[in-house]
Amino acid sequence: MRTIYDLSYEQLEIWMIEHGHKKFHSQQCFEWLYRKRVTSFDDMSNLSVALREQLKESFVLSPITVRARQVAKDETIKYLFALSDGALVEAVLMHYPYGKSLCVSSQIGCNMGCTFCASGLLKKTRNLSSGEIVAQVMYVQQQLDPMQQRVSHVVVMGTGEPFDNYDEVMTFLKTVNHDRGLAIGARHMTVSTCGLVDRIRQFAHEPLQVNLAISLHAPNDELRSQLMPINQAYPLDQLMEALEYYSLFSNRRITYEYILLKGVNDSATHAKQLANLVSGQNAYVNLIPYNEVDEHGFKKVNMKDALAFYDLLKKNRVQCTLRQEHGSDIDAACGQLRAKAVKGEKR
Repeated sequence: MRTIYDLSYEQLEIWMIEHGHKKFHSQQCFEWLYRKRVTSFDDMSNLSVALREQLKESFVLSPITVRARQVAKDETIKYLFALSDGALVEAVLMHYPYGKSLCVSSQIGCNMGCTFCASGLLKKTRNLSSGEIVAQVMYVQQQLDPMQQRVSHVVVMGTGEPFDNYDEVMTFLKTVNHDRGLAIGARHMTVSTCGLVDRIRQFAHEPLQVNLAISLHAPNDELRSQLMPINQAYPLDQLMEALEYYSLFSNRRITYEYILLKGVNDSATHAKQLANLVSGQNAYVNLIPYNEVDEHGFKKVNMKDALAFYDLLKKNRVQCTLRQEHGSDIDAACGQLRAKAVKGEKR
């Protein structure tokens, strides 16, 4: 059975009309779901009993339950959710001075095959529905409600390639952005892609001003193809052309994500190549400490070398940040906790 979170506001309006109800009932229902954040259709007290029964017959409310929860020393929280079919998916809540940012997953597993990433330890079995992504946000928000806190930022950077599940991800973004719902600002949301160029061009024309992040991680084709198989299909010249198109039509700044891997992509030469690659763009580089994954063998760069790489970019007039490390004492890497849980079940 579908979750009601699968329905956008407009889709809920259509459902109400098709089932003999007034259009304004969708507004009432949406507010119960996303503002009052009820956990039962029976709590929607200003809807008729007949309508509530129809909703219960047609939908489940939340399709997830919590399988595990890890809390790091820095208060980063990783959630492992079980979906209605038993599949497992992760979300991570991170605390920043500007608010609370939730990283959500968009697929069960990942087929992109990035050699350093825990998400790809288990191959993709299916896409998540928009409602299954929404449910990740809703559960975490309900945990924050007693403290009068809110999820202020959302990043679609968890397990999966969001642009490989494009339509469902777009519906998710519209739902959590809707002003009758959670009303998370579009500019407080970011979607990350490893470089599906056709979808980048499509994303340029989306009406929502959601941020775009590119998982780059290497400044030249040879190294990027070794680390990220997607580069063999869409090499850097095609990726940069698509991003130029995106910038032209969206007028939005691009974020380049660059995980620093010790002895792999962290040399002065790499820094200079990266500076040349992004020179002149409306973009900045987010340097990311690596959360080590035992199965892959890559090591993270020490802080001294990370700062040296950062300084070289700054000297070459590249806007950049060195991201604060989160959850290093838990299974913080995308897909890491899920992979351990699935392997444990198989044993």
